[in-house]
Amino acid sequence: MSRFFFNERKHLVDDALEGLVLSAPHANLVRLDIDPAIRIVARSDWDKSRVAIISGGGSGHEPAHAGFVGRGMLTAAVCGDLFASPSVDAVLNAIVAVTGDRGCLLIVKNYTGDRLNFGLAAEKAKRYGLKVEMVIVADDVALPDNKQPRGIAGTALVHKVAGYAAEQGKSLSEVHEIAQQASRGVFSLGLAMETCNLPGGETEERIKPGQVELGLGIHGEPGASTVSSHNSKQLIGTLVETLKASVGDNRVAVLINNLGGVSELEMALLAKELAHSALREQIAYLIGPATLVSSLDMKGFSLSLIILNQAIEEALLADVETSGWVKAVAFAPLRTLTHAKVHDALEAQPSENPQVHALVTQATQTLLGLESRLNALDAKVGDGDTGSTFALGAQDIATLLKQNALPLNNPAQLLQLIGERLATVMGGSSGVLMSLFFTAAGQALAQGEPLANALLAGLKQMKFYGGAAPGDRTLIDALQPALEALRDKGLPEAITAAQQGADSTATMQKAKAGRASYVNSDNLNGVPDPGAVAVAEVFAAFAKA
Repeated sequence: MSRFFFNERKHLVDDALEGLVLSAPHANLVRLDIDPAIRIVARSDWDKSRVAIISGGGSGHEPAHAGFVGRGMLTAAVCGDLFASPSVDAVLNAIVAVTGDRGCLLIVKNYTGDRLNFGLAAEKAKRYGLKVEMVIVADDVALPDNKQPRGIAGTALVHKVAGYAAEQGKSLSEVHEIAQQASRGVFSLGLAMETCNLPGGETEERIKPGQVELGLGIHGEPGASTVSSHNSKQLIGTLVETLKASVGDNRVAVLINNLGGVSELEMALLAKELAHSALREQIAYLIGPATLVSSLDMKGFSLSLIILNQAIEEALLADVETSGWVKAVAFAPLRTLTHAKVHDALEAQPSENPQVHALVTQATQTLLGLESRLNALDAKVGDGDTGSTFALGAQDIATLLKQNALPLNNPAQLLQLIGERLATVMGGSSGVLMSLFFTAAGQALAQGEPLANALLAGLKQMKFYGGAAPGDRTLIDALQPALEALRDKGLPEAITAAQQGADSTATMQKAKAGRASYVNSDNLNGVPDPGAVAVAEVFAAFAKA
């Protein structure tokens, strides 16, 4: 089963290139119409007055390579099929199309197919009288004894340096020299916990859970070694140790490259780990974290370090007009701003009131006794924890009551203190909703509202922030009619109204709020809302106080 969106596999790359050109933020790209088998994306504003910079390779590494076409980077990108080098004819046509008297520089990743096809195209182009030079990027340090290191994400840094030199009007030999210098000074190493999957192909699970492959290639080639850890600090440390041996004590810019399948959250975490690594004193600039040279959906990342001098630093910082490059950021320690903490704790003076003591006792003991029943009801329509959630709040208030820590003779403070405690101990949305109810009611009472009106004011805020209303099959279906009856008639009528409201929820076929809103109506039929039942039982208990 494919994990990719596409129409027809054979048209995937062409369709993607069309989308890239259409969405280019600077409206500066064209696809050259030469032959359906030739895929070349070029600058629409190119006038051949400067050295052309051409790169390319297999598709599947987006935004490389077409995403780097634009002022300040590439003049054109030649795109092959997925993980396949473009043909000699495609490269040759690109050279001829964009190269003027100043000549062109080819930047090629060190893979056999790319070296051969770009190399032969360069030799053929010379027969047309064109000046062509080539730089081969071999930045992968995963296999130190390999005479042919692979070209991976560090290639984007060479694109940037060469593109800047060409934009400044430098000669082909000067552009070639600084590109070679950048290529010699860039070192990369990557790892992944899942390899990439090919569109239309079977899902591969070569890497075992809990492990990462170190040094695997951008085409999914197996890594050089395996590490049995997903610990971000340890993995960054492993990469940094190897890369630091390559760059010595030199100042560097670091490209933090997403290989395609890592979340933004994780990439930010990796940037933090890098900032605290053994490399931190040498880092002058960060580029990313971002996806620059990907491997389709590979769950992995790579670090590319480039040794800085004045010319390379200036090139990396220059603005470009491309869709894929991200601006280099000067590296500095985390900036913080000290701010005084807000202390929102309510200062309440404990006091006694026998009547209020009895009401609080009845409410808390009732909710504690209902825990199993409410959980059983909630198991049919929700996640089965309503009783336990209410019991947590009731137990906390009951403990404070036993410790004589409640302002029983100050109803406004009492309601606000209950609201504060419920937000702390109940957790989830229920705790916040009940806290809103009691807090707002306490504030209204402190402003001189009668108790029933104050409780209705609390209900109003609960409904506003929670989004539920009567008929939505929640505790509001019992609480609102009870409070309205309490205001207009008295406690006996409020008890009756609460019970009738709770009973009505058993016949409601659709919940419009809470987890029950995701439950099939057949499962709701005949089951009262547990929150509404809790309200009705508490009101009934008040008659015993």
